[in-house]
Amino acid sequence: MAVCTMSFWGEALQKECSMNLILPDRPPTRKRLSVLYQLHGLSDDHTGWLRRTSIDRYVSGLPLIVVMPDGARSFYCDAVDGASYEKHVMKDVIGFVERFFPVRAERSGRAIGGLSMGGYGAMKLALKFPHVFASVVSHSSAFDFAHDPKMLDDAERRRIVGDKVPGGKDDLYAIAERVSPHRGARGGGESRLGPPPAVRFDCGKNDGLLESNRRFHRHLLGLGIRHEYREFPGEHNWAYWDIRIQEAIRFHAQHLKV
Repeated sequence: MAVCTMSFWGEALQKECSMNLILPDRPPTRKRLSVLYQLHGLSDDHTGWLRRTSIDRYVSGLPLIVVMPDGARSFYCDAVDGASYEKHVMKDVIGFVERFFPVRAERSGRAIGGLSMGGYGAMKLALKFPHVFASVVSHSSAFDFAHDPKMLDDAERRRIVGDKVPGGKDDLYAIAERVSPHRGARGGGESRLGPPPAVRFDCGKNDGLLESNRRFHRHLLGLGIRHEYREFPGEHNWAYWDIRIQEAIRFHAQHLKV
């Protein structure tokens, strides 16, 4: 595999930005590549997945590009008081990749995943923009971000989401309701967003975010959104994520048909 770091202008952030990419050594000559956008957690940056897992080895041989952008501490949101990282990923990062690489610029060619903060971000973007991604896999995710009012006690997070918690624009529970097949039965009519992507998420049984994942699992069950949810032995650490990313790649490969 080839690995590179790209520096590029982020229009949404109005600054120079960075992302790492994993590229196949021998891209197919007759078809375009699929792309996995892999998001990091709160204390990491665009180098985390490459430094702490063997993700480059796990995607070896697949007609797949892995893109790992820098999301800072943004939770991949357009902050009420701060930078617009949702726009950055959806427009700057995806736009750059689709302008300069031979990729499938369509839903069936895009997947997204992440861990912790990035797990929340991946699920939020996948359900908010279901026409963009074919699949999403989240690990050990902070799904209660923008949903639990207790988070407003944290000034950094309050600057991101504002005062409307729950029910604001970044509340993952509210976003999921908009793509629910039960939406019509609840009086809102059929969603014009289209069907949700293929959804999978997991959490370690000794992870502090386990209850958050269980709550979101129950929420999706109630909404009738098909998904896979698994719990495994493990904690909130790279030893756990290095194993789970292997399963995530197989899940994405199935739905991307690579």
